[in-house]
Amino acid sequence: MKSLSFHFCVLIIFGSLLIPAICHGHDSHSQKPHKHVPLFVFGDSLFDPGNNLYLNTSHKEASAYWPYGETFFKRPTGRLSDGRLVPDFIAEFMELPLTTAYLQPGTHRFTHGSNFASGGAGVLADTHPGTISLPLQLSYFKNVVKQLKQKLGEVKTKKLLMRAVYLFSIGGNDYFGFYMKNQNASQSSQTQFVGMVIRNLTNALEEIYQIGGRKIAFQNVGPLGCVPTNRAKTGNGACAEEASAMAKMHNAALANVLKNLQTRLPGFKYSIFDYYNTLSDKINHPSKYGFKEGKSACCGSGAYRANNCGGQGVGGTTTKFELCSIPGDHVWFDGGHTTERANRQLAELLWNGTPNCTAPHNIKQLFGHME
Repeated sequence: MKSLSFHFCVLIIFGSLLIPAICHGHDSHSQKPHKHVPLFVFGDSLFDPGNNLYLNTSHKEASAYWPYGETFFKRPTGRLSDGRLVPDFIAEFMELPLTTAYLQPGTHRFTHGSNFASGGAGVLADTHPGTISLPLQLSYFKNVVKQLKQKLGEVKTKKLLMRAVYLFSIGGNDYFGFYMKNQNASQSSQTQFVGMVIRNLTNALEEIYQIGGRKIAFQNVGPLGCVPTNRAKTGNGACAEEASAMAKMHNAALANVLKNLQTRLPGFKYSIFDYYNTLSDKINHPSKYGFKEGKSACCGSGAYRANNCGGQGVGGTTTKFELCSIPGDHVWFDGGHTTERANRQLAELLWNGTPNCTAPHNIKQLFGHME
């Protein structure tokens, strides 16, 4: 453990977060593919297109109820937003269909990729047991690879996997969980926990590389303390700084890990979108991005409408909640998830953002790298 702690301290000392000045995208989304490029998505509720609807749990997901999905789909789809999520827009920019939940029954075209993300999931298997943790998402990915090999053969599958983009948004729930249980944790225990998350995440990335993946894209961990649910708990309207501090530590370490992997692994390329600072700026300066409200959610009850969007209480009880008339006026749709309008803006920066917010490559550049 000492060697891990030392290694992690080095990462923190030399780690640097991308700090956007004016974070913006290039003009065009168009990028005609030389070859078909699949999209494989790993993550948590920010990227879950409905996998959690098919989990064998005793309670029904909030995302199964109105008003989730009201803007684009006109019905709930399992997405924790009023409409599409970031991976849906990335798929659109890549000229692919909307991302499909891996667990959704029916026929899947895995040559387009698949989405394994699960609301509540973490890098660590014991973060929110019952969700699809990253280790389980990885095992599902291996099942997909097996099916692709049966359909296409070893050689074509290998080429497809090398062309594919692997998109991640994960880690926030690990730190949410740690923060809720250890609000007075020492700096050393925080550092040790972040080190454990990073080590497990690195192992997963190395495994994907061994299977054939070469192009990794990350939306880093956001300002956890500033989501409406945590802001409501502080009592004074401020962000919960301890939660955000761990996110910053994670993001600094993640940047260094990916840089190191690129050095060690031939052909490995990556992108990090600075979700932390980009979202923070939307929260603090909503009008700059066309929003009217950056701190309170569109849907929910209580302070900052932080809770009960959809009105589904414990044990199947229903509770009252408020709903804004125009979700696109808000950065947040519910207490922890952004509106479709915010998701589109975020996706555009992930896809073709300038180096001060998406670096060292954006996804459009990764997409253009053909093996």
